[in-house]
Amino acid sequence: MGLIVDLLKHFGKFELKDHFLGVVFSGIYLPIIAFKSDLKFIGHEKAKQHKKTKTREWIDAIVFAVVAATIIRSIYMEAFTIPTSSMEHTLERGDFLFVSKLSYGPRIPMTPIAFPFAHHTLPLTEKTKSYLEWITFPYFKLPGMGNVERYDYVVFNFPAGDTVAIERSNEVYYQIVQEEGWQQVQKKYTVTARPIDKRENYIKRCVGMPGDKLEVKNGELLLNNSPAYIGEGMQHIYRVTVDGYGLSEKKLFDENITREKFENQPSARYGEYYITMTAKAAEKLRQFTNVKLVERLNKEKGYYQQQAKALNINSFPIYPNHPTFDWTEDNFGPIDIPKKGNTISLTTQNLPIYKRVIAVYEGNQLEVVNNDIFINGEKATSYTFQKDYYWMMGDNRHNSQDSRFWGFVPDDHIVGKAVFIWLSLDPDYPLTRGKIRWKRLLKMVDKE
Repeated sequence: MGLIVDLLKHFGKFELKDHFLGVVFSGIYLPIIAFKSDLKFIGHEKAKQHKKTKTREWIDAIVFAVVAATIIRSIYMEAFTIPTSSMEHTLERGDFLFVSKLSYGPRIPMTPIAFPFAHHTLPLTEKTKSYLEWITFPYFKLPGMGNVERYDYVVFNFPAGDTVAIERSNEVYYQIVQEEGWQQVQKKYTVTARPIDKRENYIKRCVGMPGDKLEVKNGELLLNNSPAYIGEGMQHIYRVTVDGYGLSEKKLFDENITREKFENQPSARYGEYYITMTAKAAEKLRQFTNVKLVERLNKEKGYYQQQAKALNINSFPIYPNHPTFDWTEDNFGPIDIPKKGNTISLTTQNLPIYKRVIAVYEGNQLEVVNNDIFINGEKATSYTFQKDYYWMMGDNRHNSQDSRFWGFVPDDHIVGKAVFIWLSLDPDYPLTRGKIRWKRLLKMVDKE
C-alpha cells in the first residue's frame, strides 16, 4: 500500500482520491493513468517538498490506525465476547477473549471491501450489510502454528448461517423453513445470504475430529466407542425434587452450586426445579436434607418425533433435521465425521447426514431420482470428501445450539483459537454482588 502511494506521489498525484483509487483499485486505476498523455514524473525531491494540510495529516493518521488494526485483527488476534451460556462453566457469558488467528493459520479475508471493525451489519442498523461483494476471494489460509486439536475452544463461522432470516437471526434459517414453509418465511422475514467470512461467529469445544465415529448415549459423549473427556465445568440440566421448604437462589449461589435464577419456575410451587449445574454441584446438592431427588435430564430417542406428531408440526431440530432420524441431544448417532480423502458408501438412508456437505460445503449438484443418487449428473453409490470437518459442542450440554442441531463444521469456516480472557463481567449481577469475576481476569484459556 505504501509503495503504491509513493509511486503516485512521484508522478504528482497527491490528492486523497488518487491514493484511494490507487490502493483499492490498483489493477484498474494504475493502467488508466499510465496511458494519460499529461502524466509526468516529478522525481523524489519534488515529491518530498509537497506539504500536507493539517486535515490530510489527520486523515492519514486515522487511515494508518484503521489499516494497522485491521491487519492485526485479520492475521494475528481478534477480540471476542461470549454472548450466551452455551460454554458455561468453562467459558462464561460475559467473558472477553482474545482469539488467536495464528494458532491454526490466518484466513485471508474473502470479502475484503467492508466497513472497519463491523462484522456483517453496519453499526446503528439492523439490516444494512457492512460489506460489498464487488470483489471476493476464494478460501486461502496462511501457515499457522498448528492444527485444530481435540477439545480446543474454537471460534468459527456458523456453517448453517449461509442464509439468515434477519428478524430471527439467532435461529437456524432452515429449521424456520421446516416449521413454517418456504413461502411463509419469504413473506414474513427479511432473508439474506452471507459469505463464509461474514457468517455469525460461534465458539464451541471441538470434540470430534475428521474421521472420528461419534455417538451420544444417555448424555455421555463417545468417540470411537470410548468415553470422551469430561471437563469439571461441564453442565447439564437436572430435575431437582424437594420436600418441605423450597430452594433458595441465594443459598445455592453462596454454596457455589449455581448462579442460575430458578425460584420463579412454574414447577417450583410443586417442589420441583430444573437447574443447570455441573456433576460436582449436583452431588453437593444431593446432600441437602430437604432434597429428595437430583436427576439429570435425558431425552430418549424418538422424543421429537412424538412431539411433532402430538402437536401436528413439521419440526425436527436435531441434525440431520429429517423425520427418519429419531435422535435427540442426549441420544445421538452414531455418526462418522467426514475426513478429506475418506470415501463413504452413499445411500438414500444416510444421504440426509451428508447432503449438505456434498451439495453446499463442497459445491456439487446433487439430486435423487427414483431412489438413485446423482452427483453432477452421474449416478453415485459412494462419495469421497474434499475437505476436513469437525464436530463442535458446548460444555453447557442442555443449553447449547451446536453440531447436534446443525451438523459438521468445514475446515474453511475455522476462524481461530480462544487463548486469553482479559475481562469477565457477569451480566446478571450488579457491581456490588459479583459483577466482576476477579478470578477470571487475565487468565489463559486451556482445555482443563
